[in-house]
Amino acid sequence: MNISEQREVARPRARGTERSLARRAELISIGRKLFADTSYDALSMDDIARQAHVAKGLIYYYFQSKRGYYLAIIQDSVADLVTFAASGHDLPQVDRVHRTVDSYLRYAEHNQAAYRTIVSGGVGFDAEVHAIRDGVRAAIVATIAEGAYGRSDIPALPRMGLLAWVCSVEGATLEWIARPGLSREVMGDLLVKTLGGCLRAIEELDPAFAAPEPARRED
Repeated sequence: MNISEQREVARPRARGTERSLARRAELISIGRKLFADTSYDALSMDDIARQAHVAKGLIYYYFQSKRGYYLAIIQDSVADLVTFAASGHDLPQVDRVHRTVDSYLRYAEHNQAAYRTIVSGGVGFDAEVHAIRDGVRAAIVATIAEGAYGRSDIPALPRMGLLAWVCSVEGATLEWIARPGLSREVMGDLLVKTLGGCLRAIEELDPAFAAPEPARRED
């Protein structure tokens, strides 16, 4: 087979791959809406297929199982969260922190079932869900460290301090979505202020990591 013939064979395969990726992305988008505020156990594969207006076999074809489908949905939505949280490098530091915290709370607010699954680690010890949760934690710590210290590769003490803050944010956010007595704006301001306290505590223990001066935010 010469080169031109090889190209002719490759083209339909490429088109088929593009269609498959598009179809898979469409199913994930549908799933994100279905599982936004519905727990994993509350929806059967028949329910999912019926509400998505697709054959159940199609979901199995792309994701092998209900669990595979759910994990793909969580990974996709978390990727959006992490990407947005890590953006905004051109913003003043305080605005970037507020943007990161607000995007985190917005995700939890609009994806409550998925957020609870991620933070709780799934049923029992679920290594894959734990890996997703750990990835989110690491990304948020890196984003805050980059803004506070101009670098994300920080040593154990400041990293542990920021990780402790992120873990406290998870617990507070779980309580907030369960009993939403505060607006997202007020909740975000509260979490940013507690971050300031965390950064000052890190500085007391290691002066090499000075807490940045809080910038004045424009109303």
